[in-house]
Amino acid sequence: MTFASLIAFAAEEAEHSGNAMLETLWFPIVAIAVFTFLGIVTLSHRNVSNRHAHKAEAYAREHAVDVQQNGHGH
Repeated sequence: MTFASLIAFAAEEAEHSGNAMLETLWFPIVAIAVFTFLGIVTLSHRNVSNRHAHKAEAYAREHAVDVQQNGHGH
């Protein structure tokens, strides 16, 4: 079989197989579900550092001497 006859055979089979959109409808549904889940995970981690401000302040007080000795922290 030549390439052209393979394409013609595939096109003929596609005519009889039904609607391709209905067969592949689950691709965008899965993509929407995955991106929605990832968006929820991202939003759930928003502002996490500000939830424990007392811990951040205590850490800054403990390590203030190190920052002053080393300059700007590098």
